[in-house]
Amino acid sequence: MTSPTFGTLEADPAEVGLDPARLARIDTHFRRYIDDGRLAGATIAVARHDRLAHLTHLGVRDLDSAAPVTDDTLWRIYSMTKPITSVATLILAERGALELTDPVSRYIPAFAEQRVYSGGSAQNPGTVAALEPVRVHHLLNHTAGLTYGFHHAHPVDEMYRAKGFEFGAPSGMDLAAASEQFASFPLLFQPGTEWNYSVATDVLGRVVEVASGRRLDEFLREEITEPLGMTDTAFWVPEDSPQAGRLATLYNARPGGGLVENKVLARAATREPTFLSGGGGLLSTTGDYLRFARMLARGGELDGARILGPRTLARATRNHLPGGGDLDTVGRPIFSESAFSGVGFGLGFSTVVDGPATKGFANEGTFAWGGLASTAFWVDPVDDIAVVFMTQLVPSSTYPIRSQLQTLVQQAVTVR
Repeated sequence: MTSPTFGTLEADPAEVGLDPARLARIDTHFRRYIDDGRLAGATIAVARHDRLAHLTHLGVRDLDSAAPVTDDTLWRIYSMTKPITSVATLILAERGALELTDPVSRYIPAFAEQRVYSGGSAQNPGTVAALEPVRVHHLLNHTAGLTYGFHHAHPVDEMYRAKGFEFGAPSGMDLAAASEQFASFPLLFQPGTEWNYSVATDVLGRVVEVASGRRLDEFLREEITEPLGMTDTAFWVPEDSPQAGRLATLYNARPGGGLVENKVLARAATREPTFLSGGGGLLSTTGDYLRFARMLARGGELDGARILGPRTLARATRNHLPGGGDLDTVGRPIFSESAFSGVGFGLGFSTVVDGPATKGFANEGTFAWGGLASTAFWVDPVDDIAVVFMTQLVPSSTYPIRSQLQTLVQQAVTVR
């Protein structure tokens, strides 16, 4: 299908129960981030009752050229890839091509006879046998015991880094080989007992490939992005293509103020990847990702394209953490922006399980995720709101912009 035109408001805010003057506080607040040099650029899109009611572009996509942020700016969405790969897995589950209880070793044999870290150094770790196999649902909700090299919090993280897995995979390694390497590391804990943010969704991407018989990029394109009209969402853009000129430059905060370009991470976006990262590899536009979010808000369907059944999506956005706990109680503390009290995790999404415990303004049932470059999205089924925030600052914990935006959106709701 052809992607609809993005950039035109579909409703006056008051028509959908949003106060225009209060919505304007969003722009005022984030313009300060632009004016004082904390952010280069940003786009904020707010849809309510499936109608775009607020859209603002701020700043520039590149400081050197002063090219402004526009409707078609391409952003590195990093871990906002995870919900898309998770939806791909759920599509296959609905079709009977896999079951969520399947051992991952059914698709990646190297995951058989997994070992669990029990002590010692990265060079000489002690391990014990896993009490049960890593299963597909463990990958979906990050309870598999896998990790990321960039955490720098555990000897197993160090083992990942020693093999070249800090951000991404070693040069020339494809998804199949990377998944086998992940299987060779000890797990941090027994599967299903704790939560740790990890390469689990990358492994899930390989499960999608094996279960479907298609490359991950092909499956995502044929089953999700093309049906939804997400024409600009892909793993890369050629360096000499017109699309590359729309790509937002990636920045880090400079000590003492201002921004400095992150050229190391930025290279990957304009080179065809060998490693198709289902956990963090996609580029997208605000309009594209808003279509994905609106599909989720509508129970799995948008403009006649049914991606998931509503019951599947309802189950996926419930809390699946051990004992019904939240990320504060069963998760390993890796994020400095928020302690995640009152927030659980489902099958590919965080989900608010106790609104007051979050010390914020999110409604219970709100499901969400964000990316390394400070991007974020959420769907609030109580107030029927979908929000997409795009920007280009690494890491996402630099400023509390996500919680600030959520407050600014919620305070603008005047009618339910």
